[in-house]
Amino acid sequence: YKLVELDDKFGLVKGSRRVVDLGVAPGGWTQVVRQRSPQAAVVGIDLLPTDPIEGAILFQMDFMADEAPDALLEALGGAPDLVISDMAPNLSGIASADAARVELLIELALEFAQAHLKPEGALVAKVFHGASYDTLYKRFTQTFKSVKRVKPKASRDKSAETFLVGMGLKSA
Repeated sequence: YKLVELDDKFGLVKGSRRVVDLGVAPGGWTQVVRQRSPQAAVVGIDLLPTDPIEGAILFQMDFMADEAPDALLEALGGAPDLVISDMAPNLSGIASADAARVELLIELALEFAQAHLKPEGALVAKVFHGASYDTLYKRFTQTFKSVKRVKPKASRDKSAETFLVGMGLKSA
């Protein structure tokens, strides 16, 4: 429901032709993309197994593996116009270590988007309010022409989860 709400607000999915889903398991976001944009090519990646989703190519592999970005782009058949990242690390319970792991995954999603996204494309990333939030928001504003901070109604009130939506890459 979170992606539905974000799409209703920003129109991210409907016009998309190529979509990358980072952290695809269990597959809900890819299913939303397939329903809202049936013609879109969709590829997803996750360490965890994901049940097949009609019309989507899914990889069970580490996004941090050197070959992962090329595998995604080859399967997609071109540059994505939307990258969605629901990646989350296995949490250790040590707040500072967990925050660093979350930040790293978001940085990797940002780097992937910056390197491969179409100029008018968008990145949606799940982030958590914590020590690195302001740094991540700043990175988004350095990368995208428009950045929105959104806490969907579908997120639990007590959750630190929020989303950053970056739209339109800035020129290098």
